[in-house]
Amino acid sequence: MSGGGEIDVKLPEEDEERRRQRKLEEALEVKSLRRIISAYLNYPEAAEEDVKRYEQSFRKLPPSHKALLSHYPLKFKKLRRCISMNSYFIFAMLQAFDPPLDMSQDMDICVDSHVSHTQYDNQSDGMNVCSGHSTSSSGRMCCSKADHANCNEQSKVVETANEMTTNEEEEAEGPIEYKTASCPGKLENREETNQSCSNDFTDSNGNASSPACDWLDPSIQLNVPLADVDKVRCIIRNIVRDWAAEGKTERDQCYKPILEELDALFPNRSKESPPACLVPGAGLGRLALEISRLGFISQGNEFSYYMMICSSFILNHTQTAGEWNIYPWIHSNCNSLSDSDQLRPVSIPDIHPASAGITEGFSMCGGDFVEVYSDPSQVGAWDAVVTCFFIDTAHNIVEYIEIISRILKDGGVWINLGPLLYHFADLYGQEDEMSIELSLEDVKRVALHYGFEFEKEKTIETTYTTNPRSMMQNRYFTAFWTMRKKSVTIVEQAAP
Repeated sequence: MSGGGEIDVKLPEEDEERRRQRKLEEALEVKSLRRIISAYLNYPEAAEEDVKRYEQSFRKLPPSHKALLSHYPLKFKKLRRCISMNSYFIFAMLQAFDPPLDMSQDMDICVDSHVSHTQYDNQSDGMNVCSGHSTSSSGRMCCSKADHANCNEQSKVVETANEMTTNEEEEAEGPIEYKTASCPGKLENREETNQSCSNDFTDSNGNASSPACDWLDPSIQLNVPLADVDKVRCIIRNIVRDWAAEGKTERDQCYKPILEELDALFPNRSKESPPACLVPGAGLGRLALEISRLGFISQGNEFSYYMMICSSFILNHTQTAGEWNIYPWIHSNCNSLSDSDQLRPVSIPDIHPASAGITEGFSMCGGDFVEVYSDPSQVGAWDAVVTCFFIDTAHNIVEYIEIISRILKDGGVWINLGPLLYHFADLYGQEDEMSIELSLEDVKRVALHYGFEFEKEKTIETTYTTNPRSMMQNRYFTAFWTMRKKSVTIVEQAAP
């Protein structure tokens, strides 16, 4: 008791520690998201540095060689135009993004040695942003020497995009529901889930998320590693795969077998009670949307903010098919048949998502697959789980398989297509990291242990975010399967 007669109330140390740790984790997540946004903002400058490098090499040529390449100065000018158009799309996308966190939080946080930064570092690294082209997070990449010299130009691009978008007359039919990582409850409790997972994000103190004019302020832009900007370029290629007519061949190779299998396995889909399908590693959302169009309650799950920022813009803010032109192939001079091939525009999206005939309940849930779907409310919640180029993003693929089995209903199906290019296989020297890299034979054996039985299995040859006109085509011989989760009764009967 204090001298004034009042009783001193001291909160339990564990509660204070838990609150302090939660606050630190939230600040670290803000820092991670700010880094990703900065990677997008740094795109124009990093791309301009590439063009300057091309020009420097050209200037070193002897006059006779320059004469043979007299069209190169015009090509450099065209490259800058393409970069400007990509930047226009990027800044319009960022301006439409509604951050799920209070971005005004103080960045100068006190680092606690007891709190692991791994999950936030990995989110910045976005290891699943570009399957087949993941970048090591071992820190070997050099840092950009970028400064804020081009901030005024970036602000002008944002203003131009803003003027264009505010003058649009056509509105989307309705937003695709985006959910936070802590959310999903059972699908039967959709009203409760929607309340906790709406687009109107608030922080832990109930404060509304920061308006775009605050968190896009160039004064808070970070200098980020060049590897982060490479992920932005990778996103641009992913847009072609999911949302351009040019990506249809890849979608037919990867998505069509999955969609045909779902259609065959659930022939009598009811509009009153549609089957529920989860798509972990949903990327930019096209596969999850196509599953919704088939008549499923479809939920895409994605960990990467790089992906989520872009998918939210395409799903919720595009007004019509072919609204945007991007230039996805300008960042490499290798294996081009011609300059016109390299500099060609790609029109996106090939369909208007809000007018695509989706089934009510389609949503995208942001967060780590293991953390989100380990929640007890997810047990037996799904009729189908679809994994496409996903299972090799695991630190522990056994855990992925265990969770997929747990969240499926008895008799539910798991459809998979993808390689085993383990994304964390090259994290040398990071003692806190792990990477379990099983052979396909071992993956199947583990699946059998968790109650799955094979119904279909074959190899499908496909590319991933490949320029269809490139002289180099990397191809995967992916494992495609349909497995069914045995009922509890069958499993018990099979037990010795």
